[in-house]
Amino acid sequence: MIPAEFQYAAPKTVPEAIALLSQNKDAKILSGGQSLIPLMRFRLATPPLLVDINRIVGLGYIREDGDWLRIGATVRENDLEDAPIIRARYPLLRETSRVIADPLVRNQATLCGNLAHGDPANDHPATMLAYRAQVVATGPKGDRVIPIDDFFLGLFQTALAADEILTEVRIPKPTMRNGSAYVKMERKVGDFATAGVAVHLSLTADGQIEQIGIGLTNVGPTAIRVKRSEDLLRGKMPDEPTIAQAAKLAQEDSQPGADLRGSEEYKRNLVRVLTMRAIIKAMERAK
Repeated sequence: MIPAEFQYAAPKTVPEAIALLSQNKDAKILSGGQSLIPLMRFRLATPPLLVDINRIVGLGYIREDGDWLRIGATVRENDLEDAPIIRARYPLLRETSRVIADPLVRNQATLCGNLAHGDPANDHPATMLAYRAQVVATGPKGDRVIPIDDFFLGLFQTALAADEILTEVRIPKPTMRNGSAYVKMERKVGDFATAGVAVHLSLTADGQIEQIGIGLTNVGPTAIRVKRSEDLLRGKMPDEPTIAQAAKLAQEDSQPGADLRGSEEYKRNLVRVLTMRAIIKAMERAK
């Protein structure tokens, strides 16, 4: 199909882009466009104005700064896959990026756009919950830092205001003895997950779990952080029964709906199995 009629603007600065959003109700940001453009083609989205931020200089950075890894709004998925610092120190981010769609999509799609879209079927939201990330929303009043736990409000709903741009993602720098895993079940390579689980943890010197984050993909109206499972494992030297119990809590906290990918019962059981696998894999990598 052909999109509905729309206007197009390509601002050169972030303030110019924000001004366009403020002056045009229902305008949409275009970065990678891999979610927005298909919706427009089927007329499920009909924005009157597209604000293309790809010509804004200075948003394509990946760098460590203080206690954070900082990623700008126009960084592509393939940039994350190829960046030496991501390969060396942030394997969960790279592991997640590598299973998103296909190479053609990853050449254009962006991390910031993935999060701003607010789709619970996307892979990055669960990974960001596991990382305890932050996002930076830039609007008329300046920058606003939003903890990832407060960012996803509902199905395709985020904490971004209509005149704000998600300009940066911040991921805490890793500690010693950390491990992670993203485990995804999909019908075919590049598909949305039937369910997915992201785990990021750190161990004490004697092998106890010091900190842990667990996020679930596509089993609720938003990505889900399973705090009960985290609380159970934190401070423990996890054995098989404890990991199984944590996975059972994740199963109970998931909120899947039945669709062509499976029934609610099937998806809940899948969450349990994938959570066990992800925790075990993250523990092995940390050791």
